[in-house]
Amino acid sequence: MNKPESDSQESSSRLPACSAREAAVAVARLIIERGFIAYLAGGCVRDEILGLSPTDFDIATSAPPDEIIKIFRGVRGVGEAFGVMLVHWKGRIIEVATFRSDGEYHDGRRPSDVRFANANEDAQRRDFTINGLFRHPLTGEVVDFVDGQKDLSNRILRAIGDPSARLREDRLRTLRAVRFAARFEMTVDSATEQAICDAARDLCGVSRERIGGEFRRMFSHPTRLRAVQLIEQWGLDAPALNESNSIGSCARIAGLPREVSFATVLAAWRLDRATRSPDHTSQVWRESLNLSGIESKEMMEILEIVSTLGSQWDNLPKSARKRLASRSAFSSALKVLFGVAPDRVRGIQKTVEHLANESGGLAPQPLVSGSDLIALGFEPGPRFKVLLDRTYDCQLEGEITSKEQAIAFAHQEWKR
Repeated sequence: MNKPESDSQESSSRLPACSAREAAVAVARLIIERGFIAYLAGGCVRDEILGLSPTDFDIATSAPPDEIIKIFRGVRGVGEAFGVMLVHWKGRIIEVATFRSDGEYHDGRRPSDVRFANANEDAQRRDFTINGLFRHPLTGEVVDFVDGQKDLSNRILRAIGDPSARLREDRLRTLRAVRFAARFEMTVDSATEQAICDAARDLCGVSRERIGGEFRRMFSHPTRLRAVQLIEQWGLDAPALNESNSIGSCARIAGLPREVSFATVLAAWRLDRATRSPDHTSQVWRESLNLSGIESKEMMEILEIVSTLGSQWDNLPKSARKRLASRSAFSSALKVLFGVAPDRVRGIQKTVEHLANESGGLAPQPLVSGSDLIALGFEPGPRFKVLLDRTYDCQLEGEITSKEQAIAFAHQEWKR
């Protein structure tokens, strides 16, 4: 009996010995050699047709899970009831799924049952025509049961079959439609667009973790502005953010550079929306989008700094400006402000550049520390931090330039 093929005995710490595509083709080849059909499937086929370089390659096959286990060692089932198995190959993990047809969807996410089927039936259960394509791994031939190639060529996003039925099967597909339409610069088929608008309220029933994940994917791409416009246009912002629908200018998002953090995009969008509906609170977004503590803190800090730059910067003393410019979110705040006040941002940047060129820069090491003061007999207490802050502010202002001066100032302040 032939031994199953795999590299599971290799160290998982080694770098992959081949590309993701090479691994997928090798796995598919072995399945084909056992007499089954195996295709590259879904997003990787779409991306290659569009001239992109996919990083993930999935396989759809006529081989049932028990046959996949016979062919490969170290196979792990992540949804054996749905025919989904993970195959390890030369440091890569390839998802292999048996062709299937889905039963009824009762929870807006998963089918109640599935039956193994053929390639055509498997294509018909997928969301959009551009994602329903297969490619023969050895010949390169595209296998298209849903006119996906035509829609890709015409840059049209179209649901497979009945759009309303496809969206009911997985309510997150409304946001996936936004991501695909924005990222690939597609026009949305009218029937599909109407179904999305009709299904917008159903997004309330989707887990906040999944919604947040889609927003991260959309906002990490340079086409984020188009994504925001579609979200608002289709009324998906209301259920996603637990706010009322709001359509209007997104000048701050439009002004963001290509590479920014998720929290920066959220801060820009928050301010764009606040201009239209001031009563909205940013804290609600932490739960609505399942933000991590770090993401939420960064967003709130950016909003705070933008507010200070807009209303107080011109009147701040040098020490306060240096402290503000030294904060980790300062650069992000400038990027958010740029979309509505580019000249002001340039002026602030010039001021900060000048401050940075001064002796000690923006955030010099304090000339005197808490340990220094304790060693000199100062007793820690409520006044301790205030004293350190005042001393450091004088240093930032250039009024104190040596440790001796800092200690003398601290003694003077302590006696008051």
